[in-house]
Amino acid sequence: MKDFNYFNTLLVQNVGSKTGAISPAIIPSAAYGYEDSQEAEGIFSGDVNKPLYARVGNPTNTKLESVVAKMEGGIGALATASGMGALAMICTAFLRAGDEILCIGGFFGGTYTLVNETLKRFGISNTFCGVDDFEHIETKLRTGVKLVMMESVGNPSLRLPDMKRITDLCNRYETILVVDNTATPLLVQPLEIGADIVVHSSTKNMSGHSGALGGIAVFRAVKEENDKLLTPKYEDIHKFVHKMGEKAFVPICKKRAIRDMGMTANAFGSYLTLLGLETLSLRVERVNKSVAKVAKILDEKLPSTITVNHPSLPKSEDYARYQLDYAEGCGPLLTLDCGTKERAFALLDRLKLVILTANIGDNRTLALHMGSTIYRDFDEETRLFLGVTQGLIRVSVGLEDPQVIAEDFLQAAREL
Repeated sequence: MKDFNYFNTLLVQNVGSKTGAISPAIIPSAAYGYEDSQEAEGIFSGDVNKPLYARVGNPTNTKLESVVAKMEGGIGALATASGMGALAMICTAFLRAGDEILCIGGFFGGTYTLVNETLKRFGISNTFCGVDDFEHIETKLRTGVKLVMMESVGNPSLRLPDMKRITDLCNRYETILVVDNTATPLLVQPLEIGADIVVHSSTKNMSGHSGALGGIAVFRAVKEENDKLLTPKYEDIHKFVHKMGEKAFVPICKKRAIRDMGMTANAFGSYLTLLGLETLSLRVERVNKSVAKVAKILDEKLPSTITVNHPSLPKSEDYARYQLDYAEGCGPLLTLDCGTKERAFALLDRLKLVILTANIGDNRTLALHMGSTIYRDFDEETRLFLGVTQGLIRVSVGLEDPQVIAEDFLQAAREL
C-alpha cells in the first residue's frame, strides 16, 4: 500500500479548496436549470457534464466521488444512499434473471440476505464458498458465473482472502470482481491488485462519526481492447462500453440502476463524509495499531473460556497471510467468543466505555452480540458458515487508549 503520509496529503488537499470557500459546498437542490434546449439534450445524452437531476447525482456527491476515486486509484465512482445501496446498484446494473453470483468467504448479514434472498427472488442464483476453496472458485468461473463478490476481511469471521490469487482467477476467466473494502480503506487497494469494482459503506471508517449514512462504489478504467466487459458474457452492456470507453462503468450503473431505482446519496450526507475523509488516514493508522494491541492484551488476560480472534494473533489460521498481505492491519474488528449467548450478554452489559451498537469503524469503540441481532433470522448452519457462533461478540476498536479499551473488557469479564 501507499503509506499513510501519502493519503494524509492526498485527502486533505482534495477535500478542501485553496480559494474561496475552503470547506466543500453543500448543494441540496433536487433540480437544475439548463441554459437552453441544446444544453439539456447534451446533459441527458452525457455529452455535457453538468447536473441533470439529483436522483442521478448532485455536485456535492460528485466532489465525494472524485476524492474517493483518487483514494482508491479508480477512474470514477458513484455515491449511494448506503453501503447496501452500492451493492444493490452493482447487482442491478450487471445481473439479470438466469445469472449467477459467486460469493467468496463469510459476509456481513445484509450482503448475505441481498444475495441469498432478494436477488434470488428475481431469478439470480448464487453459490457461497470459503476463502480458500479455490477448486470451487475455479469450477464456478469456468461455468460462466457473471459476478464474484468478496470482502477484504470477513465481517465478522475475520477470514482474510488471498486477494491476488482470486483476482488473477477472475481476470483469467473474464469475470467481474467486486471487493467490499469497508473495513480496510487505505490498507488494501483492490483496484491496484486487479479488481474491477470496490465498494464501501462510507458510514463506517470513511466518516468515522456515525453522522452520515452512505455508500460508494469505485470503478477501474475500461481497456480500449480486449476488456472483459466486451466479451459475449456481458453483451447487454456493450453499447455503454462502445460509447463511453474507459469510464463505461459509471453510465452502466447510472442508467441500469440508479436512474430507475434511486439509490442516490444525499448532499448533506456526502458533505459529512467528505469531512470524515480529511482525517481518515490518521484514524486508520491509529486504530489498526490499537486493535492488534487490544487483541494481544485480551488474548493473554481474559479467562480461557473466552476466545479472542484477530489475524494478528499467531494462533489465527490467517496469521501468515496477515503478515504478508496486511502489513498495516486489516481494519478495526476483533471478536470474542464467550461460548453462550448468556455469557456474551453478561459481558456486554458490564461494559462501561464501549458502546453497544450495530455500527463498525467509528471513532468510538463499539461491540455487539451477533447471533441475537444482525444474524438473528439466520439458521444455525448459515450462521456457522458466516462465522457466527452462539457466544460471538464483534468488537470495533476506536480511537481511545488501547489499554483503557482492553481494561474495560477485562473488568467486564471478571465475574464470568
